[in-house]
Amino acid sequence: MPEQLSPETQELRIQCQQFAREVMCAQDRADPVLARKNIRAASKDLGLFGMTQPSSLGGSQADQLTLTMVRETLAAENAPFMDAVFGPSPGVLGGVDDPLRSSHLLPLLAGEKRGSFGFTEPDDVESPTRGIIQGKTLRVTGQKSYVTGGADADFINTLVQIEDRGPSMVVIDKDLAGVDLEQKFSSLDGSHHAAFRFHDVEVPLTHVIGEPGKGLPRAMRQIGDTRLLIAATAMGYTLWVLELLTNHLKSPDKSGQPRGDKDVVRWRYAEQRIKAYAARSMLYRTARLADSGENIVNEAMAAKVFITEQVGDLVDTAIQLVGGSALIEDHPLAQLYRQVRAWRLAEGASDVLRLNIGRGILELDKGRI
Repeated sequence: MPEQLSPETQELRIQCQQFAREVMCAQDRADPVLARKNIRAASKDLGLFGMTQPSSLGGSQADQLTLTMVRETLAAENAPFMDAVFGPSPGVLGGVDDPLRSSHLLPLLAGEKRGSFGFTEPDDVESPTRGIIQGKTLRVTGQKSYVTGGADADFINTLVQIEDRGPSMVVIDKDLAGVDLEQKFSSLDGSHHAAFRFHDVEVPLTHVIGEPGKGLPRAMRQIGDTRLLIAATAMGYTLWVLELLTNHLKSPDKSGQPRGDKDVVRWRYAEQRIKAYAARSMLYRTARLADSGENIVNEAMAAKVFITEQVGDLVDTAIQLVGGSALIEDHPLAQLYRQVRAWRLAEGASDVLRLNIGRGILELDKGRI
């Protein structure tokens, strides 16, 4: 739990609270471009920006426990523009050599290029995106349906089934002939996505990340890291909603009595406190296991499932207890309701992850759960 953090990490936590209140929450939401620019600059000064980037590439890569604490702390202030705090992480490009290191990885980390992640095919497509090696070229044909940030990206890290080799991660530049942006759309939480079709796209064979046929572990490792990120952010919003709800239940109703005096209200409030205690314990234990070198694939899935479902239930309960005013579109609970609902599908739907956890234990004997 957070009370077991080192004095240095506790001090950083205080700095993050101040950063969220004095910098992030002070920005003009009507000008998101300027707001993100200001937050990035302040984040670099505080040393947060490079925490997701390797020290070997100029970053100040932090351990999972520290990253978990920082993300939770910022979200606990309901701070806007969370996406502007951290610099781009290497993702599946981590550890690549030239030419990809110079052409894509370093520009990505410097903010000169933007990448995206193409993993999912449309539901009505029977075969995955495929590639055929022809000399020094890989010819790619297929579709990707849910590429987050793809419309604004310069390249797509794409999962491709290479003939006679297997699933591989391939860097596909968006400006190549045959790369078609078919659709741009927004999801319930306000994030932006894109669907792409690849028509016999000629990709340099040097754009295959790592060894052909070994791409799925790279892809799953990135998804696993993102699951812990989502869990930490969800936990931060849990703390924010609990504080809002506590203040509301201590305030008087029309009769002058505290709104939390009724037994049924206290029961529902206590139930949410119990779940939050369990969720936070799970989150910090998982981060510590990751830093100890454990394979946390099951634990990260469990934390992501439990905490995103818990925060969804909490926001729903808070709206019920606060009442009709929380249904107004610009009420923070109404806005958060849309955002947290999307997390139960992001980086693996909850039911799918439950099946994966069961398989990981019964068939692969993985994880501590």
